[in-house]
Amino acid sequence: MLCYPLSPPGHTHAPGGTSPGMEKLGSNASREPGLCQYSEDYKQVYLPVTYSAIFLLGLPLNGTVLWLCWHQTKPWSCATTYLVNLMVADLLYVLTLPFLVATYCLDDAWPFGELLCRLVRFLFYCNIYSSILLLTCISVHRFLGVCHPLRSLPYRTPRHARLGAAASWALVVLQLLPTLAFSHTDHINGQTICYDTTNPEKFDEYFSYSVALMLSGFVLPSGVILVCYSLMLRSLAMPEETLERTGGTARAKSMRTILLVCGLFTLCFVPFHVARSFYLAIRFLRLQNCQLLIAASLASKIWRPLVSMSSCLNPVLYFLLGSNRVKFLQRLRQNQGGDHAAGATRGVPQVGQIWVLGSGDQGRRITSPQQLSETLSLNKIKKRLGMGLSG
Repeated sequence: MLCYPLSPPGHTHAPGGTSPGMEKLGSNASREPGLCQYSEDYKQVYLPVTYSAIFLLGLPLNGTVLWLCWHQTKPWSCATTYLVNLMVADLLYVLTLPFLVATYCLDDAWPFGELLCRLVRFLFYCNIYSSILLLTCISVHRFLGVCHPLRSLPYRTPRHARLGAAASWALVVLQLLPTLAFSHTDHINGQTICYDTTNPEKFDEYFSYSVALMLSGFVLPSGVILVCYSLMLRSLAMPEETLERTGGTARAKSMRTILLVCGLFTLCFVPFHVARSFYLAIRFLRLQNCQLLIAASLASKIWRPLVSMSSCLNPVLYFLLGSNRVKFLQRLRQNQGGDHAAGATRGVPQVGQIWVLGSGDQGRRITSPQQLSETLSLNKIKKRLGMGLSG
């Protein structure tokens, strides 16, 4: 017995037909002898409420941090470059949420036309996979800074960060171009709907594409992130003879930050991909198990807006990583005190001087090779933390 969502009130559901707010489970569904119907009325409340909350939080958070980055922090560090691109992706997606809220409030009717249907679906997945790829770039950058701080210096530059961000965007767009073809509007029972996946006749093709997308856009980057942060934790956990008390505190704080980032990544992206893959696989295999499909459909829809929570968490992540929070607070205080110009020149090395950064914005001014050698030996941990986690 195949399972279908129950048609909304006022609509009739015929075998092989499709009601607003649902998609058929297979192209041969109309030939099946039995149907199991179930209600999806819960999503008419759950999805508008969660999407509205994400919009109300994500829009000001991402907009504020982007404004601060543009006006307060120049030149951008590598971490800032990646995180600004993250927030651009979040902002583009957040701006599409009012359309989704409206269509769920209208009982799944889509009054916004074909172009916006394709664009909204595209930006949803674009936000997910661009976030994953940019977080992967950040993890690689920080791994190099912590585990190979000196050898990786030529590659951890703002220019390389811009190239990495541009490559991430290009790869995501190429991966998601088929989404623009699969997603489209359709007329069901006199009502226009917008497919999230595709129409039943193309579902088998869409399933193959979604498997390839999940492997290349989620599984592979997740593996890279896991390896990078595992090696970073192992490196930071190694005992150091020259470790000072302040260095130990900074190292412990950095380890907590790494665990927090991994936890947020797991919460936002792993359950969604597991639930969605399970749901699509059941539809593709056309399993005659109504209860199983009901559970898979429910899990998929519950985790769908929760994956969008990253749009609200990325601005918070910006302040947690490195010294961004300290820099912002210092610059805001300078602006309020009217000494921005003086503050802008403070901390700029003069001719013949090198600054070796520690765990914050303060550093030691080095004027001779002997001082440089002594400082590199003394502050081994501080360099690994400061250069790896704030650059």
